Amino acid sequence: MNIFSKLYCRLFQFGFRIALPFLPYRKPRILLENKDICNVLLEKKIEKVLIVTDKGIINNNLVEPLLYELNKVNIDYVIYDNTVPNPTISNVEEAKQLYLENDLQALIAFGGGSPLDLAKVIGARLVKNKQSVRQMKGVLKIRKKLPLLIAIPTTSGTGSEVTITAVITDQETHFKYPINDFCLIPDYALLNYRNTLKLPKHLTSTTGMDALTHAVEGYISQTRTRETKKMSLKAIKLIYENLYSCYEEPSNSEARENMIFASHYAGISFTKAYVGYVHSIAHSLGGKYNIPHGLANSIILPIVLEHYGKCVYKRIKEIAVHINLSNKNDSEEKAFNDFLSWIYSINERMSIPRNIPDIKDEDISLIAKLASKEANPLYPVPKLYGVKELEKIIKKIKGN
Repeated sequence: MNIFSKLYCRLFQFGFRIALPFLPYRKPRILLENKDICNVLLEKKIEKVLIVTDKGIINNNLVEPLLYELNKVNIDYVIYDNTVPNPTISNVEEAKQLYLENDLQALIAFGGGSPLDLAKVIGARLVKNKQSVRQMKGVLKIRKKLPLLIAIPTTSGTGSEVTITAVITDQETHFKYPINDFCLIPDYALLNYRNTLKLPKHLTSTTGMDALTHAVEGYISQTRTRETKKMSLKAIKLIYENLYSCYEEPSNSEARENMIFASHYAGISFTKAYVGYVHSIAHSLGGKYNIPHGLANSIILPIVLEHYGKCVYKRIKEIAVHINLSNKNDSEEKAFNDFLSWIYSINERMSIPRNIPDIKDEDISLIAKLASKEANPLYPVPKLYGVKELEKIIKKIKGN
């Protein structure tokens, strides 16, 4: 990246940091039980809702306790369960039409990051009927209050229940659109570990590493604040202490509860501090090859950290000391290497591969361009990279 591009990126990020305290961030109100959702709906005189979920959630009967509570208080519902792992514009339009045809009044997102992101954009399309999803990509393109949105995460990873971000895939171009607006933050979030108990082991691992990526990228961000640092460290410590327990003992209720709050804290951090090149590359790979986002982040995180090198030694040491992986007398380089070793080790123990060999050589340039377009100038990364540098990172991710 040339010096003028770097200057533009840093000036943009500096302006964002100055504006940060004045921006309308808010947190969803936390609910703990399904009956709390019913109380909210009754209080707001909402009689019919759209439940946005996926086939896996339905087949595992995860939504049944919620439906039982809704039926008890005579709240009608329509279920949209065609959500795919990287939700598409087609999903948005299909579900939006279902909402309108049934004269529904609110949205309940039930699932991992895909249903949560999808529900956000459905809400955006409902209030901005003449604006396409493609026109919403970027920052602050919606700026209207969405219908009531309640998020029920069933993974401990995305943090989408607290973020201003939704990511939608254009099924025609295979490009992922990150959409960022304060109105996308859900009104309520149900954080109940019981909804994560049936999560398959491969999703427990990759969504947990997704949460770790959010917390780490938030911590090394150039626009981090006192609050985001605190939330990142809380999240990372909980993940360090509980993720592998969830993987090995899926019914460990204490570990599951700790992980769902770790994901939430990481979401609070990165929605203000933002993410970085790990995410922009993961989004590009997800759009091109339909690689699940958590899996991509799990593999990419240590590779990008290695590429950053010395510029993140100090902050990674702070993390390593906080989680008692290293001690204060260790050198920054040793603490950095200890943290990287732990990431590689836990990935291996959870059967997460080191590389993505399916990346095609002829696609590397395009993936790098898309990652650069997403990240620069918005993401306040510790070190700025242009397309050529991102190509080198993607080759390492491939295993070259």
